[in-house]
Amino acid sequence: MPHATELEQSLRGAGLRVTRPRVAVLATVHEQPHADTGSIIRAVRAELGEVSHQAVYDVLRALTAAGLVRSIEPAGSVVRYEARVGDNHHHVVCRSCGAIADVDCATGVAPCLAPAGEQEFEIDEAEVVYWGRCPECVAAAGTTHS
Repeated sequence: MPHATELEQSLRGAGLRVTRPRVAVLATVHEQPHADTGSIIRAVRAELGEVSHQAVYDVLRALTAAGLVRSIEPAGSVVRYEARVGDNHHHVVCRSCGAIADVDCATGVAPCLAPAGEQEFEIDEAEVVYWGRCPECVAAAGTTHS
């Protein structure tokens, strides 16, 4: 977890003003990878007191646009936020409990997967979501599936 000074430097480096809500939201995303907006709002309010939903949404939008935060939205899930940006990693999602974990790039460097054939698009990112069951859910069920 970066220190507050490092978070402030990140904000300034991205051309964003340093505000208490921005530092608190960025710190929360670092502390709680793959957190949803509700979890982030609760954590920010625990630290700063009353902060509006809209303020947190605005901060998340600004942080995402600045490239300090990445948003992901696995099928059937709400938007989640993470501070691991720029490496085009992928995710694995537990079908039972919804836990999400990072998976390093499948092959090569970003975008690490390329569509077959010639493309008119300039591809800069590939998103892969693996689905399965986390170790805790497998253990709780007492069985494994291949």
